[in-house]
Amino acid sequence: MFTLFESIFLGILQGLTEFLPISSSAHLRIAGEFFSKAQDPGARFSAITQIGTELAVLIFFRNDIKKIIVAWFKQVVLRKDLATDDKPLARMGWLIIIGSIPVVVLGVLGKDIITNDFRSLWLIASVMIIFGVILGWADHYGKKVRTLDQLNAKHGILYGLAQSLALIPGVSRSGATIAMGRYLGYTREAALRYSFLLAIPAVFGSGLYELKDAFGASAASNVFTLPETFVATAIAFVVGYAVIAWLLKYVTTKSFMPFIIYRILLGTTVLVLLSAGVINP
Repeated sequence: MFTLFESIFLGILQGLTEFLPISSSAHLRIAGEFFSKAQDPGARFSAITQIGTELAVLIFFRNDIKKIIVAWFKQVVLRKDLATDDKPLARMGWLIIIGSIPVVVLGVLGKDIITNDFRSLWLIASVMIIFGVILGWADHYGKKVRTLDQLNAKHGILYGLAQSLALIPGVSRSGATIAMGRYLGYTREAALRYSFLLAIPAVFGSGLYELKDAFGASAASNVFTLPETFVATAIAFVVGYAVIAWLLKYVTTKSFMPFIIYRILLGTTVLVLLSAGVINP
């Protein structure tokens, strides 16, 4: 079992890394190896604490989300003719639904593989490096001209497929979707904003599913107690909210290169430590 201090540390780490393109799940997995009892915090803990960071997204983008829901409801349920300004909002609602399908399907079908086989540090470290290079290429060579009002169904599905790659720890949900957005020619801010919105259904669905299982599981099967998990989730919410505000300002003038360099350095360091036998895979 982890201590309360370690759960607080992981909550801070989750909040700091969830929205940056450096993979929060990879950081939680790596950090666990350096605690008093080297242990994987687990996919369940990661999924539940992500509820905290997604609550930060809901609150930060509450006005945008409200407008999208209202416009979509008017179009689909009430069958009303939408005003010109509401049509892009309703379309965004559909694009979020469409983009969420791949990760839901793959997440359900591959649950056992994701929970067990994808937790190897050899895989995580390698993926950190590989997708760091992919993000760097996409960010550098992307045309950087499209905005969110140009998002279409094809691009929504491609975004969704990119998001589903984040089922592998080390890929990074934001990193994969941002890389896809940049490859498709969207500006950094547009790619980042859609990444935030697209993650909401998948993260809440996964987190609530794992939370349900955590309540039904025996204490011995959880590496954290529920109170410790809730503390980490609350801390992740506070830290995550601050990171959203900072990151949206950052991408207006800066590239993702510092995060790409960090990914490659961290992945390489973990591979060296694994090869030297300092940590276990």
